[in-house]
Amino acid sequence: MKNINRLFKKGLVLLPLSLVLLLSGCEIAVLDPKGPVAQTQKDLILYSVYFMLFIVVVVFAAFTYMVVKYRENRPGRKETDYDPDMHGNNKIEVIWTVIPFIIVIALSIPTVDTLFQLEKPPEVEANEEEKEPLVIHATTADWKWFFSYPEENIETVNYLHIPTDRPIEFKLSSADAMTALWIPRLGGQKYNMAGMMNTHYLEADEEGVYKGRNANFNGEGFTKQTFEVYAESPEAYDQWVSETQNQAPQLTQERYDELLAPGLTEEHEFSSTHLEWVDHGKPEGMDYAINRHFEKYGDLMHLESHQDAEDFMDEENNDDHESDRDQ
Repeated sequence: MKNINRLFKKGLVLLPLSLVLLLSGCEIAVLDPKGPVAQTQKDLILYSVYFMLFIVVVVFAAFTYMVVKYRENRPGRKETDYDPDMHGNNKIEVIWTVIPFIIVIALSIPTVDTLFQLEKPPEVEANEEEKEPLVIHATTADWKWFFSYPEENIETVNYLHIPTDRPIEFKLSSADAMTALWIPRLGGQKYNMAGMMNTHYLEADEEGVYKGRNANFNGEGFTKQTFEVYAESPEAYDQWVSETQNQAPQLTQERYDELLAPGLTEEHEFSSTHLEWVDHGKPEGMDYAINRHFEKYGDLMHLESHQDAEDFMDEENNDDHESDRDQ
């Protein structure tokens, strides 16, 4: 009994301390939604957390009640109160079978409903004009992002612009490794794979710059395979589209092949898309990058930036000079 009391008191101290550490300095992006998809997923997360916390409270309350009520040294306890030969209790067995079944149903129904709901464009409110989704092809290659706008005939690398209050229909594919597009404040992740295409609907309600990343480990450049999403008013978006169409260079196949090579790259924009000659979401486009850069996928030095490479060579040269002097 003393051990149980000690553990119970220690738990009462550690629980609020854990909550303070969890909530004090952490920015949880998934709990700060900026669009209807992210809001729906946040509601599901909180529903699940509160429901499971309720279960935990009930279980611990029942446990505490049993420990206190049926402790060995309780006042008025008689030896006849304990029957070690009791076998089976139909009522209890029914209860501990039915309750978990109800819990699973209560968690499954909203989860399945949300999954089906998110496979369609976000629904507009009654006072809003229904808009067709903006189609953006999001293609990954080790370790960068290509965003193609077929309607506007422009393409960006490692960043994208989207208008607010309009559904975005992402067409997800990969030029090589399996990845996953994730913009936490706009919605959950979905996979990019070579030779096939997934559709992912997101929408931004508020203007701002949101972080996006690859959420699936795909090698040494995984942590740096990030991008920024500029959500802006429809007027500002149209202005950006016009400026890019008029000022950005065209994307040639030769330039695209260079960008596909494994490694990191900066942000780029072009006034045409790679969809003119290859679509990595189709079976015939799944080996496009591999056929052109097969030997480079085993090179561990391709992530070094230009400056890092120069510093590395300077160190090597200095070591050689010191070695010559020693000789």
